[in-house]
Amino acid sequence: MERLTIHAAQPYEVLIGEHALGEVNKLIQDLQPKVSSVLLLIDEKVYQLHQQTVEQNLPHDALYVLPQGEKAKTFSVYEKAMGAALEAGLDRHSLIIACGGGAAGDLAGFTAATYMRGIRYIQVPTTILAHDSAVGGKTAINHPFGKNMTGAFHQPSAVVYDSLFLSTLPLREIRSGFAEVIKHALIADPEFLKELIDHVKDLKEIDESFLLYALKKGIQIKGEIVRQDEREQNVRAYLNFGHTYGHAVEAWSGFGDKLHGESVMIGMVYALLLSERKTSLDFNTDEFIGWVKSLSYEIHIDAPFGELLALMKKDKKNLNQMIRFVLLKTVGQPVLTKVEPSELEYIHHSLKRKGEIQ
Repeated sequence: MERLTIHAAQPYEVLIGEHALGEVNKLIQDLQPKVSSVLLLIDEKVYQLHQQTVEQNLPHDALYVLPQGEKAKTFSVYEKAMGAALEAGLDRHSLIIACGGGAAGDLAGFTAATYMRGIRYIQVPTTILAHDSAVGGKTAINHPFGKNMTGAFHQPSAVVYDSLFLSTLPLREIRSGFAEVIKHALIADPEFLKELIDHVKDLKEIDESFLLYALKKGIQIKGEIVRQDEREQNVRAYLNFGHTYGHAVEAWSGFGDKLHGESVMIGMVYALLLSERKTSLDFNTDEFIGWVKSLSYEIHIDAPFGELLALMKKDKKNLNQMIRFVLLKTVGQPVLTKVEPSELEYIHHSLKRKGEIQ
């Protein structure tokens, strides 16, 4: 197990690796003011698979089981989670534990951010994808018109990332989560990207020690960006590489029909093609596409451009009704750029052609 520190306004630790769950009780005991009560909000599939481990390692006075995946990030589930907190009698010194993937963490974090105007919470991520979402304090639920449109910045008191949960992940969840690892390499570290391409040839057989190394590296990259810009006023927007088009794909598909990372991978390839056109990116995009296709990622979607454009116009990075994309000047050097709808449509059709090539 390793410990990393996220340098936010109130710094906190990320514990990652084997036996990290064993540290949760001490983390809670060390919090000041003393924790008065604990509500555990947990993904239903995680609870089904790991109930005994969870009961033994995550102390709680009350428990509420969340729907699996993106179904948790709705106004109705948020209302029920708030009701569970009220029924449990949580007060301003209470704590929420968020246990599950990115969706469970987002919902539980938003509940903590808004209950009595903000109480503490600890993230216990259980997926590869959540190595990204559990760190940095973004919390949110979805609206049918856009992903994460109702939310708050609310940093956790700690993140406890035990690798035991990864052993039960289905391949599709591994693929979805690994897209965010690739994203971190693209925006921050060309050598890390080369390591990923060289070492990962089959996501079914990814080496556990290398995976933990990659997850730690991704957390470090995100932590450094959060340190510079905790509330996304400038450089933190770079973490949204692939997300403008990707979120539109995810919303158009119906939240949960396409997993977040699957949508982000489509969005990243789209952003790479757009970068070639807008920033003269010198990058072998075809080789990259070949690699991600070999890992069974799909890189396009049969969605009408007009419908995706309407969704992209609701992206949080936009200003003065101008669509803004995170693009790459080079691998490791992102830039935020205004883009015209005509350019977006051209790349939409280019992506479709790339996706059809076997």
